[in-house]
Order: sequence, then C-alpha cells, then structure tokens
Amino acid sequence: MPDSNNPLPVTQKLASTPTKDPQYGVEAQLSTGSKERFSDPRAVRALLALMDMQAVLGGAACHWGGPSAFAELMAAVHGVMFSESRRQKEPWYELFHFVNDAGHCENGLYALKANYGFADLSLESLKGFRSIHSPLTGHGESHLFPEGVLLSNGPLGSALPQAQGLAYGDGLTQKERVTVVAISDGACMEGEVREALAAIPGLAAQEKLAPFVMIISDNNTKLSGRMEESYSMKPTFDALKALGWDVLHLEQAHDLQSCVDFFEQALQRVRKNSARPVAIHAKTIKGYGIKKTAESSSGGHGFPLKSAEELNGFLKEIYGSEEIPAEFLQWQSELVEEEKRKKSAVKKSDSSSRRQKVQIGVAEALKKAKEKGLPLFSVSADLPGSTGVADFQKAYPGSTQDVGVMESNMVSMAAGMSKLGFIPVVDTFAQFGVTKGALPLIMASLSEAPMIGVFSHIGFQDAADGASHQALMYLAMTASIPHVRVVTLSCSDEAESLVLQTIEEFADLRKKGKTPPSTLFFLGRENYPANYSEAAGKRLEYKLDHPLILKDSSSKFKSSVVIAAAGTLVDEALKAAHSLEQDHQIGSIVIHPACVNTGSLKEILAALDKTGGHLITVDDHQVIGGMGALLSHHLLVAATEDKVKWSLKVRSLGVRGSFGQSAYKASELYEKHGLDAKAIQASALALLK
Repeated sequence: MPDSNNPLPVTQKLASTPTKDPQYGVEAQLSTGSKERFSDPRAVRALLALMDMQAVLGGAACHWGGPSAFAELMAAVHGVMFSESRRQKEPWYELFHFVNDAGHCENGLYALKANYGFADLSLESLKGFRSIHSPLTGHGESHLFPEGVLLSNGPLGSALPQAQGLAYGDGLTQKERVTVVAISDGACMEGEVREALAAIPGLAAQEKLAPFVMIISDNNTKLSGRMEESYSMKPTFDALKALGWDVLHLEQAHDLQSCVDFFEQALQRVRKNSARPVAIHAKTIKGYGIKKTAESSSGGHGFPLKSAEELNGFLKEIYGSEEIPAEFLQWQSELVEEEKRKKSAVKKSDSSSRRQKVQIGVAEALKKAKEKGLPLFSVSADLPGSTGVADFQKAYPGSTQDVGVMESNMVSMAAGMSKLGFIPVVDTFAQFGVTKGALPLIMASLSEAPMIGVFSHIGFQDAADGASHQALMYLAMTASIPHVRVVTLSCSDEAESLVLQTIEEFADLRKKGKTPPSTLFFLGRENYPANYSEAAGKRLEYKLDHPLILKDSSSKFKSSVVIAAAGTLVDEALKAAHSLEQDHQIGSIVIHPACVNTGSLKEILAALDKTGGHLITVDDHQVIGGMGALLSHHLLVAATEDKVKWSLKVRSLGVRGSFGQSAYKASELYEKHGLDAKAIQASALALLK
C-alpha cells in the first residue's frame, strides 16, 4: 500500500482577511518601507476596560493585566499578517496559523478583531463578552467562535503542543505556512509546554516542521504575584537557544514599531531556515497602560475597577493627552446608567440566611488542624486565593509552598511529602486538578502516598471563564481511582466539618501504621448558605462517609420522591422540594450524598423505602460518569442484594454530552442545561405520573 499523507478535507471556518484598516489605528512602517495603519493598542486597552466592566456588572470576573501586556505585540502580529495577505492576495489563514496560548488574553484579541471588523465583530459585539448570549467567551473557544479561534485555549499551555501538530502537518504536506503562537511566561511553567519547547526545535532540526514562531510575553508575573516567589523562569528562557530556538530578545515590547520590526525579522529568519524555529522573548509589563496595575505584584490580573464611575479616569490615563473616542465615552456613560439601575433593583438580603463561600469552611478546618499540631502542609499552584487555602497560608507561611502554574508537579510533590509523614494539601481549580493532576493522582495511590485535594470552581460554577475551565467530568475522572475518596461540598459549615474529620482520620490511620485514602474535595465558586439548618428545621450534623438528610416531608403526602443533589445543586434541590410541596402536594426527601464513591447507602435505601423507589439525581456534571450514574448503579446493586420491596425508578439530571460556555452566573447555565429547581420539579412530576 502507498505511504500516503494526503489529508482529508476540513471545512475552513476562520473569517477572511479584513478589507478595511482598523477603525482606531496608528501608523507603523513595514520592512518594505511602506507605512500602514495598525490597531491602536490604546484603543484595545480602552475596549478591554469597557467590555470587562460590562461583564463585571453582570456578575462575571474578567482579565485585564495579561491582555494589556500583549496589546502592542498582537497589534503588530495581526497587522503584518493581514498586510501580507492583502499584498499576496491570499487568505491570511493560508499564509499563517495564529494560535493564542495566553488564554487570559483572548479578550484583547476580541477587541483587536472588533477594531478591524473581523468576523463581523463590532463594539456592539463586545458588549456581550462573557454573557450566555455571546460567542465571545472568557477564553477562546473554537466550538463557539470558529470564525476567530483556531485552537481553543484556557488551561495554560494546552495550545502550544497542538500548534506543534499544525506545523508538523504542514511539514508533511510541504506547505510553507508559518505557525505563530502567543504564550505567557506563566504558561511556560506547565509541563506540557516544557515538552513542546524541546520537541518543536527537535523536530524542526530534522526538517519535519513548517516555519514556527513563538512569542513569549515575559513580565515575571503570575496570578498570585511575581514568578520568583515560586522560582525564576530565567533559566528556562536562557535554555531556549540550547534547545534549538533562534531567540530574538525584544526589550521594547510596548513600542509598536519595535514589535513590528521584530515580528517581520522573525518571519524573514524562519522562512529562510525553517529548521530553526524563532522565539521572540518579549519583556512586557503586565497591566501596562495604568500605573497602579503595572506596579501591582499581580499586574492587575483581574479587572481592578469596582464601579463604572471609575472608568472615565481609567480611560483618561490610557489615552493621556490624546482625545478619547466619543464611542468609548458613550459606552462608559451607558455603563454608569446600567450600574445605577442594578443598584436600585437590588433588595436588601435576608440577614437570617447568611451566604458565603464554601472556601471559608475549608480554610477554617485547615487552620484548626494545624492548631492541633498536625503536620499539615499546603502545596499550591498559583490559585490559593480562589480555592480558599490562602487564609491558611497567611496564618502558616512556613507550612506553604506555591510551585507556580504547575498542577502536575504540585500533586507529585505532595506525594513525595506524604511518604515522609506530612499531611499534604493540594489545591487548584477542579478542571486543572483532575486533568493535569490525573496521572500523578493515580501514581500517588499506587505509591501509597495519599494527600488531601481542594479543587474548586466545579462545573458551571466557573461560569464566566467558559468551557475550558468548567470541570464537567471531575467525578468520572477521579471516582474510580483506587484508594481515592471523592467528596462534594454544599456549604461552608459542611466543608469545615468534613475537611477537619478527614485530616484527623488521616493522622489517626498513619499513627496506626495504615495508609489513609486520598480525599478530594470538590466545591463551587459562588456564595451559598453557611449551612442548611433552616431548611432542615434542625441543627445538622456532618459525618464523613454518610449522606446528609436535609429535608424529609414524605410522611405528610401521598406521593413523594427522593432528590439526591451533589454539593453545588443542593440549593436548587431544596427550592424544587418546596415547590413540589406547595404547588403539587408532593413530598420529598432531599439528600446530599457528599462522599460520592465511598459513602454509606443505608440512609438512601431507607429513604427510597418511603418513596417507593422514586429517585431524582442532579449534579453539575456530565450524566455519564456523574454522581447520578454512580449512585444509581450502587443502589441497584444494593437493592438487588437486599431484596427490597420496590424497584428503582430514577431520572438523572446532568449535562448531556456537550461542553459549556461563558455566562455571567452559574444559574443561567443551570437553567439552559436543565439543572435548576424548575427542571428538578418537572422531572419529579414526570417520574410520579
């Protein structure tokens, strides 16, 4: 058979080359001597501020520092790509692959593309950023915005190795297209990036890669502070030349003309010798354009303004003595009015129902365990402020190490410490913990090196960041690992109790010469009741490995149903139970089976005895492999063995084989995917027909 490498046809979805100059432009000179209009970096920063503020008013978090650092670089790259496309009368995507692996900076690219009218984007399009109605998600997602995103990004370092595949494929077909990748210094900490940093020049040296250009934004800044607080990245970047990269050092990365010159130089060099990929090592300032964020230790990672009233001063600082475009000022005025409307519509919260982040309970448990003299040690990967572990780290800085943006390394390091008698606690977003940490978690179990994991922002709780950050497979990816207990948390009181019980159990088993299980705690992002005692009508007691009965009104009604809800959806389950009682005279037993894969079934079987086997499960997860699937299977087996008098009749609510998207709030995605109280109620009514 012939050794054929003729690829199958793939529909090209990327938008064509813009036909007009950017609406807000500045002049720069090309190597040909001609002067052309490039996207004005000030306009991009101004649009960033406006679209971020719009999203913040909706309830979403946003990024400012990273995209502001990339503004001149991205203006240069796109201006040169589009200029070459027009001169050669070829679509830009036939001459270049452009890949953004600095996912936090995608909003800067949206602003730049809207400036060109690329993919029909406009100022009006930017106003939907991070909303459920817009394809402009928190990070670039090809499944929602294929006109503007070739490879999806978000989890740092995921796109560079895929771009390696683009260049390799072009090499096989002898297409001299240039692959251009933008990446941050933080992303370069990831293991998969370090592999690609070696593989790309290695394959290129064998003449197997089409031309490749990588642009690194190096500002020595990660989310939680400066890089050297973990360790310096300088040796990594110094090693690029030895690995085979042709390195160009760009010191003036906030001068547009310098960025144009360096990018054109990179193209000339890599086209002349594709066996040496080019790396532009650009020294940037995270948060550039605003003095306060540029000087901040985090570079203004998140959007720094709390009120639209502050925007005017923000825009003035960006533009300096130059006039701010009238359209920007009009948008700012609209945001001020929108903020006033929202404030007037907000009702005073009910003080009897205290709501707070589940993370508060996690931090309290860790501090209490440390106060007892237990050898607790926190190993983080740049997100302790989000997971709740930061409060413990502030109280016990000597029992803390942040390894930077290195989730796999974090878990592996914890395993080694566990073998020496420490109680290691690792933390990150659930999506990163169960993906990048998957093999290390397996190997830790195999090495009898348990740990405690605090993995936050599960499922649609990370609404605004979009699909790449939404862990919808976290139970399926961890619950079957031997000697790993998987726990979902519903409120801060439960978190404090179960985390502390787990740490104490860990210590007791070690003292008895036994190996504890690893325990992974999964929690949300938004605020929840501090506890559910009010809904239960009694003070709740939390017991590790036992489900929590939150409500039981089955004795008051002729028909009733068990509603088993995973942590983040307990609130919705209780709302559904209330509606079933009030509007349909149907009782319910609401249960939170916190310990998903190791928990007791006795209490749930007893509840099903009362409801004749009627069960609704709901979790913020894919239906396949989720809590509903695990629980239903265990119950069927147990019911068969115990020869119960009822047959299990179940409806499982979850995500059905799709990815998520950005939204201002998780509730919008719960409604869209049928996970809210209304959907739970409808499922119960259908089940009891």
